[in-house]
Amino acid sequence: MDATVEVVETENVGTDTVAVTISTPPEFTAEPGQFVRLAATIDGEEYARFYTLSSPSVTDTFEVTVGIDPEESGPFSEFLATLAPGTTLEMSGPFGDQYYEGEPRAVVLAGGPGVGPAVAIAERALAAGNEAAVVYRYEGSPAHGTRLARLRERGATVRVTDAPLDTPVAEALSGAAGEQLFVFGFDSFVDLAKQAVESAGGSFDGAKVENFG
Repeated sequence: MDATVEVVETENVGTDTVAVTISTPPEFTAEPGQFVRLAATIDGEEYARFYTLSSPSVTDTFEVTVGIDPEESGPFSEFLATLAPGTTLEMSGPFGDQYYEGEPRAVVLAGGPGVGPAVAIAERALAAGNEAAVVYRYEGSPAHGTRLARLRERGATVRVTDAPLDTPVAEALSGAAGEQLFVFGFDSFVDLAKQAVESAGGSFDGAKVENFG
């Protein structure tokens, strides 16, 4: 669907990382792991980017996590990071079929901005009485630390690292029936995740992967 949406708030959730909460338009439905297209006009020029949902539901509002990177996204990420409540954006979506569908155990491997959908999927799984594990590899400094800590408190397996993935991935994968592997990140991270899964004796076949390019 296409809609004009209103910003509810922005919150710093890490170095150069902002969570933008947006009012859910009527009849909009989406699942954690799907993404939307946000667009706005800045200094007379239209910009648009795709952002994966970082909220476990979209009942009244939904959230996207934005990494502020002017070299990669031009002025758009900086623009989103400074939006005042009530500002409107153009939205299209949702898109994507690599989302959480109630699997009994969700194992989410996330690199960089992939931590947004990772926490969303894990929160949704726990809310449904299911199990969740998150392995988050970051460069620089991690984001969404508060939500990751809460996931640990609620019983999720959470591994945050700037080191190789082999050990934390091996600890996260249980091989239990109904376990679903999710991977969110850029090309290089997806390659590392695949290698770590196979090194741990797991299978990458059937993984739900969103490659950010």
